[in-house]
Amino acid sequence: MPDTVIAVIPARYASQRFPGKALALISGKPMIVRVLERVSRARGISRVLVATDDERIGHAVREAGGEAVMTRAEHTSGTERMAEVAQTHVAPLYLNVQGDEPLVEPASLEELIGVMEAEAGRASDPGVATLATPLRDPVDALDPRVVKVVVDLAGNALYFSRSPIPHTRDAPGSGVVAEGARSRPSLWKHLGVYLYRRDVLMAFPKLPPGRLERLEVLEQLRLLEHGYKIRVVETPHDTVPVDVPGDVARVEAVLKK
Repeated sequence: MPDTVIAVIPARYASQRFPGKALALISGKPMIVRVLERVSRARGISRVLVATDDERIGHAVREAGGEAVMTRAEHTSGTERMAEVAQTHVAPLYLNVQGDEPLVEPASLEELIGVMEAEAGRASDPGVATLATPLRDPVDALDPRVVKVVVDLAGNALYFSRSPIPHTRDAPGSGVVAEGARSRPSLWKHLGVYLYRRDVLMAFPKLPPGRLERLEVLEQLRLLEHGYKIRVVETPHDTVPVDVPGDVARVEAVLKK
């Protein structure tokens, strides 16, 4: 049976802020293995591949029973690394889960897949979908490591930024919603998960990076700058990505719960 959705987890060893973080132990288990396990729980995925340029990561994945694909080292983004994998592993849809998301929720991935499958063949099909969750922490609103997103009335992304967007000019507060609040939040946190149709994924590496992508250092802005649409799927499930060594303790605290 041909693959319908291939999940690809890009993971490189030479992270600038946290070298070797893919192999950082989280409660005794390498982070990349925890991501692999979480993604593998999601229904609707035909195959899960870890795309890496380092044999140490590949070894850890295979030792855990997963599949690793060795890719070139010169890629500048996880999406470019995915596109290399897609050259030899063919499917209609490709799920991109960053290798630093050990708490990614399988139910959110299933919801993302469901939205894109429902859009197949429609004029409204955006070609790419991603996840966002209400931003509840005022500290996160000001943290440039936490990416924010604003959407249009059709649910497609207007912009992604490391700054709090939209700005609330005439009302007090930052737009952050308190836990349990009934009103719709004005700030949304972007989660590092994408679902691509094959044609969009294969086109991505050929698109020159735009000015906004270079300013914000956010690869998804490349698609918006070139006129592609990105559907934003809302999920109640937040994640705790590992960006710096101190984030490991935060993830372990969540796991203990």
